[in-house]
Amino acid sequence: MSRTIGILTGGGDVPGLNPAIRAVTLRAIREGHRVIGIRRGWGGLVDIIPDKDADNSAAVQVLTEDLVDRAGRTGGTFLHSSRTRPSTLPKELVPPHLQDKYQDDVNDITDDILKNLDFLGIDCLIPIGGDDTLSYGAHLHQRGVPVVAIPKTMDNDVPGTDYCIGFSTCVTRTIEMTHRLRTSAGSHERFLVIEVFGRYAGYTALLPSMAGAASRCLIPEHPFDIERLTELMVYDRNRNPSNYSVVLVSEGAQFAGDTDMSFEGEEADMFGHRKLGGIGDRVANALKELSPKYNNGRRVNVVSQRLGYLVRSGNPDALDSIAPMAFGNLALDLVIEGTSGRLISIHNGRYGSVPMEKIIGTKKVVDVEQSYDIGRMRPRYTAFNGLPLFIMASD
Repeated sequence: MSRTIGILTGGGDVPGLNPAIRAVTLRAIREGHRVIGIRRGWGGLVDIIPDKDADNSAAVQVLTEDLVDRAGRTGGTFLHSSRTRPSTLPKELVPPHLQDKYQDDVNDITDDILKNLDFLGIDCLIPIGGDDTLSYGAHLHQRGVPVVAIPKTMDNDVPGTDYCIGFSTCVTRTIEMTHRLRTSAGSHERFLVIEVFGRYAGYTALLPSMAGAASRCLIPEHPFDIERLTELMVYDRNRNPSNYSVVLVSEGAQFAGDTDMSFEGEEADMFGHRKLGGIGDRVANALKELSPKYNNGRRVNVVSQRLGYLVRSGNPDALDSIAPMAFGNLALDLVIEGTSGRLISIHNGRYGSVPMEKIIGTKKVVDVEQSYDIGRMRPRYTAFNGLPLFIMASD
């Protein structure tokens, strides 16, 4: 039976999204199905006008083999992305044709999303995103929409899977760029503080540190003592022939005693998240001020760098080209057999799927006791036997 499959990408861009779209589309078309790409994540479904005479080309696009084959070799998502959540849609983002119906400051327009899916004739929806994007996918599944989800986030923190698209490229780039920045830190005999992604989970700081990018790392799962960090950084610097030392700081890390993370401003997205940023500079300033106490009265200057979009831009690495291919084909396996409500996953190195409910109400974070040495502010390097490729499992 021929089906119409909808696919969308939500949240932050990562390398590996286009290969996933490619895998779904090529397999679907060759199996006799039709694929509709929904632009700008859930935002595309918000903007659709369910009228056969309406021009919805800005919101949806029929995908072809030629189109996805070219795009599949590139980074980002050619379908574009957004952080739209139709169940908490601000009044100013309600499209003109729905403004008479929804006039609250925040609106749940899910009923119209269901109408739009029906208008498009979508038999199964494949959202690709992090736990925010996919939690709305789970909500649609509970409302009767057949949904098969693919996990994506460079933080690698979607519950239910050991691996998310984008994580390997993020780790690879973090290692590469940290090593590049060593030349400046060493030339000037400074501390090197690098802020990396990681709102709630410290995988993007911990894994590069395990690989030798840094001697110390700060993660969201445990608040840090800045005095102890300064002491360790001075110790590392004194042992280094080039007189510098390196710490990776997750954007969600907190000073001991802080009641919240470091934010760029007060504005929040539709999922309630304010934009993080600034913890790296705070750590750098504190290290500079405290360094004389541990360095015989002499101040150590600091190189502070926020990697930000540099680690999520450009082409995917090998794993983020291979895993999305497998994820896309796994999703099609489920669609073809008529199974929905599943999250594509990797567990202990094996591909599979788990119920989408795994996404809701849980957090996937670093097991501090197993993987992080609090006193030394660095990864633990013991007990690897039986662990998955990226060390930390989803449960």
